[in-house]
Amino acid sequence: MTTFFTKLAGLALATSMMMSAANAETVRIALAEPPSDELAAFFVALDRAKANGLDYEWTAFAEEELAIQAVLSGDMDVAFGTPYAVMQRSKAPIRIIFQLSKLVFFPVATKEFTSLKDLDGQPIMLHSRGGGTDSIANVIEEREGIKFGDRSYVPGSSNRVVAMLGGQAKVTILDLSNKNKIIAEAGDRFSALPMFEVKASDEALFANLDWMKAHEKEVSTLVDALHSVWSEMTADPTMVARETDPNGPIGTLPAQVLAELDDFYTNAVAGGLYDPNGGGREAAQADLEWYTRSGQLEGDPATMNLEDFWYFAPLDAAMK
Repeated sequence: MTTFFTKLAGLALATSMMMSAANAETVRIALAEPPSDELAAFFVALDRAKANGLDYEWTAFAEEELAIQAVLSGDMDVAFGTPYAVMQRSKAPIRIIFQLSKLVFFPVATKEFTSLKDLDGQPIMLHSRGGGTDSIANVIEEREGIKFGDRSYVPGSSNRVVAMLGGQAKVTILDLSNKNKIIAEAGDRFSALPMFEVKASDEALFANLDWMKAHEKEVSTLVDALHSVWSEMTADPTMVARETDPNGPIGTLPAQVLAELDDFYTNAVAGGLYDPNGGGREAAQADLEWYTRSGQLEGDPATMNLEDFWYFAPLDAAMK
């Protein structure tokens, strides 16, 4: 399915926002989608990192694949995604440093479907090629013995809700908040299908290992800020809305989105979307098992070296 979003696949969707701080090198951050409620906590962390001297700029790309390529090419320093296949196949030393969210997602379909097996042969709308929802679709196929039809890609759960409501697709995979939203708005048309539990990463922050070792101060400042926000958010999800800059990229979103931030983060934290400690080794092991099963990694996860995929030093330091 060709959509506005896929037509923009080669373009950045948002203008870079630049912050300046004396005597600091600018860290270039590649987002895998435009600013949304899902990124509010991340921008709160960026504000904290800025207050501690981090100079950064961000650019939002149309999809995760482009953000990954931007780091591989050296055009960006840090990016969102779960680039396990790239890390295994590429000679570039790409490593994950922080788990931003887990794969807490739900298959949502029109009422004609009542189980995952019913989706055999059906087209499905996902977030990005090679990303978390793509891997969920792969594992559903493997576990249920089915094969989806054509896969289309629309970044952002909220955008997939709009597409579903507009009749552009019958099947998608949504995050907790947007699953609840579409059921509340059109429960007579859509339902969430029974789904197995997933503990692996959906979004993680990663960078080139050589770059990180050459910029230890910047990386430490960013990871410290993320860890502090994720820890506080787990204890009090309403802190995200309170600390969101009204003049920043999240603060200028529509009033309706801002009004729902408390509910979004309260439900997300209750649903287990975030690890307050950034994932670490437990998340890394879960990722290797999940992404091997989904077909994005090759080999036996039990014999894989976690440090071939994660750089733990910044998070270990933040935990202390």
